[in-house]
Amino acid sequence: MEPVKILIEQLKQILRGSIEMIPQIAVAVVVLVAVWGINHLAHFIFDRALTHTKLRQSLKDLFSLLITLLVWGFGLMVAAVVLFPGLTPASILTGLGIGSVAIGFAFKDVFENFLAGIIILFRREMRIGDHIECEDIEGEVTHIAIRESHIRRTDGQLVIVPNSILFKNPVVVRTDWDTRRVTVICGVAYDEDVDAARDVIAKAVSTCDTVHQDDKPIQIFAQEFADSSINFEVTWWTGSKPVDVRQSRDQVVATVKRALDDAGIEIPFPYRTLTFNGPVPVQATPHPEN
Repeated sequence: MEPVKILIEQLKQILRGSIEMIPQIAVAVVVLVAVWGINHLAHFIFDRALTHTKLRQSLKDLFSLLITLLVWGFGLMVAAVVLFPGLTPASILTGLGIGSVAIGFAFKDVFENFLAGIIILFRREMRIGDHIECEDIEGEVTHIAIRESHIRRTDGQLVIVPNSILFKNPVVVRTDWDTRRVTVICGVAYDEDVDAARDVIAKAVSTCDTVHQDDKPIQIFAQEFADSSINFEVTWWTGSKPVDVRQSRDQVVATVKRALDDAGIEIPFPYRTLTFNGPVPVQATPHPEN
């Protein structure tokens, strides 16, 4: 029976200690309720303060998360001190410091992506809606979060990219400007007049409504002596989105082809010239009917 008495005595002590802590538990609950209200008030003030600002939504979400972490972190620390009087803020911070080192080693990649996400959110050069390319990933930025970013490829597939990849590797922002330069190669036969062909191509490109001509010139340069043609490098500016580039290239190629045909200027097929060192005998093959 002795073990039973010991167990009963321990249960009584636990119950007595729990009853004695009821006031402290009540105060801790009140503190947590107050923290909940302070958190909502802080978010209300924050939202009102940023109503008329041009701050990006992703940055607003970041600041909102930081406010929540700060308010609840402080509130939980106060509640812990109230509930366990032996604790002090200094001891709690010391414990958090030691624990954070262990957690940091265990979740190195998570924290790396978190810090990279914060830096990316403050970038002005990459925004939601931009078309980017990074590490063979190309598409539209649809969402930037703390740990990852969402890239919608042109074929509709969604790629979730860890922020550390976008931070460590070069990122090509294709829509940083509203316009982008496009180049195609157009060849004309060697028998044609180069200057006349250049004028025809220039006039044809200038008639395309997808070509921006306000402050960006159309440039046409004779590029090289190719195997079967004189090749022109035809360059113009159009919208920076991928669909804008494809539409403009389609229109320019079709218009230039039509203009060269109307002007009687040949766009040659590949030619092959065969040279023999000596005479080549030619033998006529009789027709089967003969």
